[in-house]
Amino acid sequence: MPVAGSTAVTPAVSAAPGAAEHWGPDFGALRRQDPELAGLILAEKDRQSGCLQLIAGENFASPAVLAALGSPLANKYAEGYPGHRHHAGCELVDLAERLAVERATGLFGAGHANVQPYSGSSAVLAAYAALLVPGDTVLATALPHGGHLTHGSRSNFSGRWFRFVGYGTRRDTGLIDYDQVRDLAREHRPKAIVCGGIAHPRHPDYAAFREIADEADAYLIVDAAHTLGLVAGGAAPNPVPYADVVCATTHKTLRGPRGGLILCGEQLAGRVDRAVFPFSQGGPHMHSVAAKAAAFGEAATPAFAAYAHQVVANARLLAGALAAEGLDVQTGGTDTHLVTADVSPLGVSGLRARALCAAAGIVLDKYALPYDTRPADECSGVRIGTAAITTQGLGENEMAQVAALIVRALREERGVAAAVAGLVRDFPPYP
Repeated sequence: MPVAGSTAVTPAVSAAPGAAEHWGPDFGALRRQDPELAGLILAEKDRQSGCLQLIAGENFASPAVLAALGSPLANKYAEGYPGHRHHAGCELVDLAERLAVERATGLFGAGHANVQPYSGSSAVLAAYAALLVPGDTVLATALPHGGHLTHGSRSNFSGRWFRFVGYGTRRDTGLIDYDQVRDLAREHRPKAIVCGGIAHPRHPDYAAFREIADEADAYLIVDAAHTLGLVAGGAAPNPVPYADVVCATTHKTLRGPRGGLILCGEQLAGRVDRAVFPFSQGGPHMHSVAAKAAAFGEAATPAFAAYAHQVVANARLLAGALAAEGLDVQTGGTDTHLVTADVSPLGVSGLRARALCAAAGIVLDKYALPYDTRPADECSGVRIGTAAITTQGLGENEMAQVAALIVRALREERGVAAAVAGLVRDFPPYP
């Protein structure tokens, strides 16, 4: 996508087989030069391959994404934007960034995309910087109800720079209390309303949030870090038509590199871009930008759409199977890749559940439930995601087995680790 004022030329580019084979990535070179570090990397690869990866924010990037991350684009300093860089020699990385932007805007129907944020938190920081000034009031999901650190934690820049008011979920249903959101917006007249979080398994009602934001004359910022991959695959509603700004990560369900993304309309493009660079970041990581382009390309395929729908189908089946095994599944199920459950009926805390599962080769997170009676560091719940195991190829036939293995681990039964190893052996993340 051309940029006004650009003097870049389009060079002849070849992707012929073998064209770049000489530069690697050559893991053998690392093994010879630094066997200690190579051993750690190989051990982590074996760990990922040998466990049930149920961390909701993790996934397995494709070989194409990993190849871009390990490319010579990592060498290039490219402060600025395509056509307006502070360093020479950016003609090719300009094309890579334009490709990423073009693919992102097309994939999500956005007027503008900034693909430079280093992380989801960096994207949220830039969104706040574009729309707010320190001291402004922001209405966001309360942290005990699934909000992120950037939604007002006092240990985070958000809680130190802005006045956050938190809304929560209903005790009886576990769903967002939209009446409370509206009442708080009328009372506090926030400059921005943030919807989205890290642990709520149901889709926000974006139309309702837009209506409340308009009534309060507030910006609507959607934090879609966990769900944007499902949006790309048509398995979740798209927040772009409702939000002023959408922030997201490019890993998690989008299955790209670790990094951030901002989507907005053209009217806010300049403010968002200036908030990323030069306000909050320096030069973009061009190897990561290229890897994002690869991920956006993959996310536009029918195969990815099938994957996204399978992620949701797996999560719903897993939620039902866990409930049948005696766990208290929050909100009665899920619309996304997330399942949150109270493990107290099995006589354990969330902290103990995480440890027991880890010992059996099941990697998941403890989670402090809304209205949790246990201390936050111990908590009563677990948070589970199906994005990574779906990438590995586990499907509906395996979800009851996964649920049974989790419950067996929580009951401290024998032989669970061997059973987990036997299951994942048939589903290697990188064959």
